[in-house]
Amino acid sequence: MDNLVSIEDTTGEFLLRLEDGRIIDTKGWNGWEWTHGIGLFGMWRYVEQTGDEKALGIIHQWFADQLPRGTTKNINTVSPFLTLAYLYERDPRPEWRAHLEEWAAWLMAPDGLPKTEDGGFQHIVYNDENPGELWDDTLMMSVLPLARIGLLLNKPDYVEEARRQFLVHIKYLFDTRTGMWFHGWDFGGRHNFARALWARGNCWITVAIPEIIEMLALPEGDAFRTFLVDTLAAQVRTLAATQDEASGLWHTLVDDPTSYLEASATAGFAYGILKAVRLGLLPGSYEAVGLKAVQGVIDHINEAGELTQVSFGTAMGDSLQFYKDIALTSMPYGQSLAICALAEALHRV
Repeated sequence: MDNLVSIEDTTGEFLLRLEDGRIIDTKGWNGWEWTHGIGLFGMWRYVEQTGDEKALGIIHQWFADQLPRGTTKNINTVSPFLTLAYLYERDPRPEWRAHLEEWAAWLMAPDGLPKTEDGGFQHIVYNDENPGELWDDTLMMSVLPLARIGLLLNKPDYVEEARRQFLVHIKYLFDTRTGMWFHGWDFGGRHNFARALWARGNCWITVAIPEIIEMLALPEGDAFRTFLVDTLAAQVRTLAATQDEASGLWHTLVDDPTSYLEASATAGFAYGILKAVRLGLLPGSYEAVGLKAVQGVIDHINEAGELTQVSFGTAMGDSLQFYKDIALTSMPYGQSLAICALAEALHRV
Protein backbone atom coordinates (compact mmCIF):
# COMPACT_ATOMS: atom_id res chain seq x y z
CA MET A 1 0.00 0.00 0.00
CA ASP A 2 2.91 2.38 0.63
CA ASN A 3 3.99 1.74 -2.93
CA LEU A 4 0.45 2.11 -4.22
CA VAL A 5 0.02 5.65 -2.90
CA SER A 6 3.51 6.77 -3.92
CA ILE A 7 3.60 5.57 -7.55
CA GLU A 8 4.50 8.47 -9.84
CA ASP A 9 4.58 9.00 -13.59
CA THR A 10 7.95 10.73 -13.74
CA THR A 11 8.02 10.98 -17.54
CA GLY A 12 4.40 11.81 -18.38
CA GLU A 13 4.26 8.73 -20.58
CA PHE A 14 1.13 7.38 -18.92
CA LEU A 15 -0.86 10.61 -18.49
CA LEU A 16 -4.25 10.77 -20.20
CA ARG A 17 -4.57 14.13 -21.98
CA LEU A 18 -8.15 15.15 -22.80
CA GLU A 19 -9.36 17.52 -25.51
CA ASP A 20 -10.72 19.96 -22.89
CA GLY A 21 -7.22 20.42 -21.48
CA ARG A 22 -7.58 18.19 -18.46
CA ILE A 23 -4.78 15.76 -17.66
CA ILE A 24 -5.81 12.52 -15.94
CA ASP A 25 -3.04 10.85 -13.96
CA THR A 26 -4.02 7.19 -14.23
CA LYS A 27 -0.75 6.05 -12.64
CA GLY A 28 -0.39 8.33 -9.61
CA TRP A 29 -2.68 8.24 -6.59
CA ASN A 30 -3.88 11.85 -6.85
CA GLY A 31 -6.55 11.30 -9.49
CA TRP A 32 -9.98 9.79 -10.14
CA GLU A 33 -10.14 6.83 -12.49
CA TRP A 34 -10.88 3.11 -12.37
CA THR A 35 -7.25 2.55 -11.37
CA HIS A 36 -7.96 4.35 -8.10
CA GLY A 37 -11.30 2.63 -7.62
CA ILE A 38 -9.70 -0.80 -7.78
CA GLY A 39 -6.92 0.42 -5.48
CA LEU A 40 -9.49 1.49 -2.92
CA PHE A 41 -11.34 -1.83 -3.25
CA GLY A 42 -8.20 -3.84 -2.53
CA MET A 43 -7.45 -1.81 0.56
CA TRP A 44 -11.05 -2.10 1.74
CA ARG A 45 -10.92 -5.89 1.52
CA TYR A 46 -7.76 -5.80 3.62
CA VAL A 47 -9.40 -3.47 6.18
CA GLU A 48 -12.41 -5.79 6.46
CA GLN A 49 -10.17 -8.69 7.27
CA THR A 50 -7.60 -7.04 9.54
CA GLY A 51 -9.06 -3.77 10.79
CA ASP A 52 -5.86 -2.05 9.70
CA GLU A 53 -6.18 1.64 10.64
CA LYS A 54 -3.46 2.87 8.29
CA ALA A 55 -5.21 1.36 5.27
CA LEU A 56 -8.54 2.79 6.42
CA GLY A 57 -6.90 6.20 6.75
CA ILE A 58 -5.62 6.05 3.17
CA ILE A 59 -9.14 5.28 1.94
CA HIS A 60 -10.70 8.13 3.94
CA GLN A 61 -8.07 10.58 2.72
CA TRP A 62 -8.63 9.70 -0.93
CA PHE A 63 -12.35 10.45 -0.69
CA ALA A 64 -11.70 13.63 1.34
CA ASP A 65 -9.36 14.84 -1.40
CA GLN A 66 -11.26 13.78 -4.51
CA LEU A 67 -15.00 14.11 -3.80
CA PRO A 68 -14.92 17.93 -3.45
CA ARG A 69 -13.07 18.19 -6.78
CA GLY A 70 -15.50 16.00 -8.68
CA THR A 71 -14.95 14.53 -12.13
CA THR A 72 -16.67 13.47 -15.35
CA LYS A 73 -19.14 10.62 -14.99
CA ASN A 74 -18.28 7.53 -17.02
CA ILE A 75 -18.18 3.77 -16.57
CA ASN A 76 -14.73 3.79 -15.01
CA THR A 77 -15.14 6.75 -12.68
CA VAL A 78 -18.02 4.97 -10.94
CA SER A 79 -15.53 2.40 -9.64
CA PRO A 80 -14.61 4.18 -6.35
CA PHE A 81 -18.24 4.15 -5.23
CA LEU A 82 -18.13 0.44 -4.47
CA THR A 83 -15.72 1.20 -1.64
CA LEU A 84 -17.64 4.33 -0.62
CA ALA A 85 -20.81 2.25 -0.28
CA TYR A 86 -19.01 -0.10 2.08
CA LEU A 87 -17.62 2.89 4.00
CA TYR A 88 -21.08 4.42 4.29
CA GLU A 89 -22.46 1.24 5.84
CA ARG A 90 -19.88 1.62 8.60
CA ASP A 91 -20.11 5.42 8.90
CA PRO A 92 -23.31 6.85 7.35
CA ARG A 93 -22.22 10.40 6.56
CA PRO A 94 -24.92 12.42 4.75
CA GLU A 95 -22.44 13.90 2.27
CA TRP A 96 -21.39 10.40 1.22
CA ARG A 97 -25.00 9.33 0.73
CA ALA A 98 -25.59 12.29 -1.57
CA HIS A 99 -22.74 11.19 -3.85
CA LEU A 100 -23.92 7.58 -3.86
CA GLU A 101 -27.46 8.64 -4.77
CA GLU A 102 -26.29 10.97 -7.54
CA TRP A 103 -23.97 8.55 -9.30
CA ALA A 104 -26.28 5.53 -9.10
CA ALA A 105 -29.17 7.63 -10.44
CA TRP A 106 -26.97 8.65 -13.38
CA LEU A 107 -26.31 4.99 -14.22
CA MET A 108 -30.03 4.26 -14.20
CA ALA A 109 -31.49 7.35 -15.87
CA PRO A 110 -32.57 7.25 -19.54
CA ASP A 111 -30.75 10.56 -20.05
CA GLY A 112 -27.76 9.47 -17.94
CA LEU A 113 -25.38 6.74 -18.99
CA PRO A 114 -26.19 5.78 -22.62
CA LYS A 115 -27.40 2.23 -23.11
CA THR A 116 -26.66 -0.11 -25.99
CA GLU A 117 -29.02 -2.41 -27.81
CA ASP A 118 -30.52 -4.84 -25.28
CA GLY A 119 -30.05 -2.16 -22.60
CA GLY A 120 -26.39 -2.82 -21.90
CA PHE A 121 -24.23 -0.22 -20.17
CA GLN A 122 -22.28 1.54 -22.93
CA HIS A 123 -18.61 1.59 -21.97
CA ILE A 124 -18.03 5.34 -21.93
CA VAL A 125 -14.56 6.44 -20.76
CA TYR A 126 -12.85 9.83 -20.42
CA ASN A 127 -11.64 10.05 -24.00
CA ASP A 128 -14.17 7.98 -25.96
CA GLU A 129 -17.92 7.36 -25.79
CA ASN A 130 -17.53 3.94 -27.48
CA PRO A 131 -21.08 4.01 -28.93
CA GLY A 132 -22.75 0.62 -29.06
CA GLU A 133 -19.90 -1.13 -27.23
CA LEU A 134 -19.93 -3.55 -24.29
CA TRP A 135 -16.64 -4.24 -22.47
CA ASP A 136 -15.93 -6.93 -19.90
CA ASP A 137 -14.50 -4.30 -17.50
CA THR A 138 -17.96 -2.79 -16.96
CA LEU A 139 -19.26 -5.40 -14.53
CA MET A 140 -16.47 -4.63 -12.08
CA MET A 141 -16.31 -0.88 -12.61
CA SER A 142 -20.00 0.12 -12.60
CA VAL A 143 -22.33 -2.83 -12.12
CA LEU A 144 -20.99 -4.01 -8.76
CA PRO A 145 -21.17 -0.45 -7.36
CA LEU A 146 -24.76 -0.15 -8.62
CA ALA A 147 -25.76 -3.37 -6.91
CA ARG A 148 -24.15 -2.38 -3.62
CA ILE A 149 -25.73 1.07 -3.67
CA GLY A 150 -29.09 -0.50 -4.50
CA LEU A 151 -28.90 -2.68 -1.42
CA LEU A 152 -27.69 0.22 0.70
CA LEU A 153 -30.40 2.65 -0.39
CA ASN A 154 -33.19 0.05 -0.56
CA LYS A 155 -33.54 0.45 -4.32
CA PRO A 156 -34.53 -3.00 -5.59
CA ASP A 157 -34.73 -1.72 -9.16
CA TYR A 158 -31.01 -0.89 -8.98
CA VAL A 159 -30.24 -4.42 -7.86
CA GLU A 160 -32.39 -5.90 -10.63
CA GLU A 161 -30.62 -3.73 -13.19
CA ALA A 162 -27.25 -4.99 -11.94
CA ARG A 163 -28.45 -8.58 -12.35
CA ARG A 164 -29.65 -7.79 -15.85
CA GLN A 165 -26.30 -6.28 -16.79
CA PHE A 166 -24.52 -9.49 -15.86
CA LEU A 167 -26.85 -11.43 -18.16
CA VAL A 168 -26.50 -8.98 -21.06
CA HIS A 169 -22.71 -9.01 -20.82
CA ILE A 170 -22.57 -12.79 -20.64
CA LYS A 171 -24.80 -13.00 -23.72
CA TYR A 172 -22.40 -10.99 -25.89
CA LEU A 173 -18.96 -11.52 -24.37
CA PHE A 174 -18.87 -15.17 -23.31
CA ASP A 175 -16.84 -17.43 -25.62
CA THR A 176 -18.71 -20.73 -25.79
CA ARG A 177 -15.63 -22.48 -27.17
CA THR A 178 -13.31 -21.78 -24.23
CA GLY A 179 -15.51 -20.47 -21.42
CA MET A 180 -13.37 -17.31 -21.40
CA TRP A 181 -14.63 -13.82 -22.23
CA PHE A 182 -13.89 -11.59 -25.18
CA HIS A 183 -12.75 -8.08 -24.30
CA GLY A 184 -15.66 -6.40 -26.06
CA TRP A 185 -18.67 -6.48 -28.36
CA ASP A 186 -19.68 -3.88 -30.96
CA PHE A 187 -23.39 -3.66 -31.82
CA GLY A 188 -22.53 -1.47 -34.80
CA GLY A 189 -20.45 -4.08 -36.58
CA ARG A 190 -21.89 -7.12 -34.74
CA HIS A 191 -18.47 -8.47 -33.78
CA ASN A 192 -16.13 -9.09 -30.82
CA PHE A 193 -13.34 -6.87 -32.18
CA ALA A 194 -10.11 -8.93 -32.20
CA ARG A 195 -11.82 -11.77 -30.28
CA ALA A 196 -9.09 -11.29 -27.69
CA LEU A 197 -9.19 -13.48 -24.61
CA TRP A 198 -7.39 -10.75 -22.70
CA ALA A 199 -6.26 -11.79 -19.25
CA ARG A 200 -6.99 -8.73 -17.14
CA GLY A 201 -10.40 -8.27 -18.74
CA ASN A 202 -11.14 -11.87 -17.87
CA CYS A 203 -9.91 -11.42 -14.30
CA TRP A 204 -12.59 -8.79 -13.68
CA ILE A 205 -15.12 -11.52 -14.38
CA THR A 206 -13.37 -13.99 -12.06
CA VAL A 207 -13.60 -11.33 -9.36
CA ALA A 208 -17.06 -9.95 -10.13
CA ILE A 209 -19.02 -13.23 -10.17
CA PRO A 210 -18.14 -14.34 -6.61
CA GLU A 211 -18.58 -10.73 -5.48
CA ILE A 212 -22.12 -10.36 -6.82
CA ILE A 213 -23.18 -13.79 -5.51
CA GLU A 214 -21.88 -12.94 -2.04
CA MET A 215 -23.19 -9.36 -2.15
CA LEU A 216 -26.74 -10.42 -3.04
CA ALA A 217 -26.60 -13.46 -0.72
CA LEU A 218 -27.95 -15.62 -3.53
CA PRO A 219 -29.06 -18.99 -2.12
CA GLU A 220 -28.27 -22.38 -3.60
CA GLY A 221 -30.92 -23.28 -6.14
CA ASP A 222 -31.40 -19.67 -7.23
CA ALA A 223 -31.39 -19.73 -11.04
CA PHE A 224 -29.31 -16.55 -11.40
CA ARG A 225 -26.70 -17.92 -9.00
CA THR A 226 -26.59 -21.25 -10.82
CA PHE A 227 -26.13 -19.52 -14.17
CA LEU A 228 -23.29 -17.38 -12.80
CA VAL A 229 -21.57 -20.35 -11.17
CA ASP A 230 -21.74 -22.33 -14.40
CA THR A 231 -20.30 -19.34 -16.26
CA LEU A 232 -17.44 -19.00 -13.76
CA ALA A 233 -16.71 -22.73 -13.77
CA ALA A 234 -16.37 -22.74 -17.56
CA GLN A 235 -13.86 -19.90 -17.38
CA VAL A 236 -11.83 -21.43 -14.56
CA ARG A 237 -11.56 -24.79 -16.34
CA THR A 238 -9.68 -23.04 -19.12
CA LEU A 239 -7.65 -21.00 -16.65
CA ALA A 240 -6.50 -24.17 -14.92
CA ALA A 241 -5.41 -25.59 -18.28
CA THR A 242 -3.53 -22.46 -19.41
CA GLN A 243 -1.71 -21.43 -16.22
CA ASP A 244 2.04 -21.25 -16.83
CA GLU A 245 3.58 -24.27 -15.14
CA ALA A 246 6.86 -22.62 -14.16
CA SER A 247 5.67 -19.22 -12.89
CA GLY A 248 2.02 -19.71 -11.90
CA LEU A 249 1.13 -16.66 -14.01
CA TRP A 250 -1.10 -16.36 -17.06
CA HIS A 251 -0.22 -14.85 -20.41
CA THR A 252 -1.75 -11.47 -21.24
CA LEU A 253 -3.64 -13.32 -24.00
CA VAL A 254 -4.67 -16.36 -22.02
CA ASP A 255 -4.67 -18.73 -24.98
CA ASP A 256 -1.47 -17.39 -26.60
CA PRO A 257 1.80 -18.53 -24.98
CA THR A 258 3.75 -16.16 -27.24
CA SER A 259 2.25 -13.18 -25.37
CA TYR A 260 4.01 -12.06 -22.19
CA LEU A 261 3.14 -13.31 -18.70
CA GLU A 262 1.14 -10.72 -16.75
CA ALA A 263 0.93 -10.38 -12.97
CA SER A 264 -2.08 -8.13 -12.31
CA ALA A 265 -4.47 -10.47 -14.11
CA THR A 266 -2.87 -13.38 -12.27
CA ALA A 267 -3.58 -11.66 -8.96
CA GLY A 268 -7.21 -11.12 -10.00
CA PHE A 269 -7.56 -14.76 -11.03
CA ALA A 270 -6.03 -15.86 -7.73
CA TYR A 271 -8.44 -13.72 -5.74
CA GLY A 272 -11.53 -14.79 -7.64
CA ILE A 273 -10.67 -18.49 -7.73
CA LEU A 274 -9.76 -18.70 -4.06
CA LYS A 275 -12.81 -16.71 -2.99
CA ALA A 276 -15.08 -18.87 -5.14
CA VAL A 277 -13.61 -22.02 -3.56
CA ARG A 278 -14.05 -20.55 -0.07
CA LEU A 279 -17.69 -19.70 -0.81
CA GLY A 280 -18.31 -23.20 -2.16
CA LEU A 281 -18.91 -21.97 -5.71
CA LEU A 282 -16.03 -23.98 -7.20
CA PRO A 283 -14.64 -27.41 -6.31
CA GLY A 284 -11.84 -27.47 -3.74
CA SER A 285 -9.49 -28.91 -6.35
CA TYR A 286 -9.13 -25.42 -7.82
CA GLU A 287 -7.56 -24.12 -4.61
CA ALA A 288 -4.17 -25.37 -5.81
CA VAL A 289 -4.53 -23.27 -8.98
CA GLY A 290 -5.28 -20.17 -6.91
CA LEU A 291 -2.46 -20.73 -4.44
CA LYS A 292 0.04 -21.34 -7.23
CA ALA A 293 -1.05 -18.02 -8.71
CA VAL A 294 -0.58 -16.33 -5.32
CA GLN A 295 2.98 -17.63 -5.20
CA GLY A 296 3.54 -16.30 -8.70
CA VAL A 297 2.34 -12.89 -7.52
CA ILE A 298 4.63 -12.99 -4.49
CA ASP A 299 7.55 -13.86 -6.74
CA HIS A 300 6.92 -10.62 -8.69
CA ILE A 301 6.77 -8.25 -5.70
CA ASN A 302 10.09 -6.46 -5.40
CA GLU A 303 11.81 -5.05 -2.31
CA ALA A 304 10.02 -1.72 -2.76
CA GLY A 305 6.63 -3.46 -2.50
CA GLU A 306 5.88 -3.03 -6.18
CA LEU A 307 4.11 -5.71 -8.19
CA THR A 308 6.10 -5.97 -11.40
CA GLN A 309 5.11 -7.46 -14.77
CA VAL A 310 1.89 -5.41 -14.84
CA SER A 311 0.45 -4.23 -18.16
CA PHE A 312 -0.73 -0.64 -18.52
CA GLY A 313 -4.39 0.29 -18.99
CA THR A 314 -5.64 -1.34 -22.17
CA ALA A 315 -8.15 0.12 -24.60
CA MET A 316 -10.10 -2.05 -27.04
CA GLY A 317 -7.71 -3.69 -29.48
CA ASP A 318 -8.40 -4.33 -33.17
CA SER A 319 -5.72 -7.02 -33.37
CA LEU A 320 -4.17 -9.59 -31.06
CA GLN A 321 -0.80 -7.91 -31.53
CA PHE A 322 -2.23 -4.78 -29.92
CA TYR A 323 -2.45 -6.62 -26.59
CA LYS A 324 1.06 -8.02 -26.90
CA ASP A 325 2.43 -4.51 -27.38
CA ILE A 326 0.94 -2.92 -24.23
CA ALA A 327 3.71 -1.55 -22.02
CA LEU A 328 4.58 -2.99 -18.62
CA THR A 329 4.63 -0.54 -15.67
CA SER A 330 3.61 -0.47 -12.01
CA MET A 331 -0.03 0.62 -11.60
CA PRO A 332 -2.48 1.11 -8.71
CA TYR A 333 -4.65 -1.79 -9.88
CA GLY A 334 -1.62 -4.10 -9.90
CA GLN A 335 -0.93 -3.22 -6.28
CA SER A 336 -4.60 -3.55 -5.41
CA LEU A 337 -5.17 -6.90 -7.07
CA ALA A 338 -2.07 -8.22 -5.31
CA ILE A 339 -3.52 -7.00 -1.99
CA CYS A 340 -6.81 -8.78 -2.81
CA ALA A 341 -5.03 -12.03 -3.66
CA LEU A 342 -2.82 -11.99 -0.59
CA ALA A 343 -5.68 -11.09 1.76
CA GLU A 344 -7.82 -13.90 0.33
CA ALA A 345 -4.92 -16.32 0.74
CA LEU A 346 -4.72 -15.34 4.43
CA HIS A 347 -8.12 -16.99 4.93
CA ARG A 348 -6.24 -20.27 4.60
CA VAL A 349 -3.59 -19.51 7.24
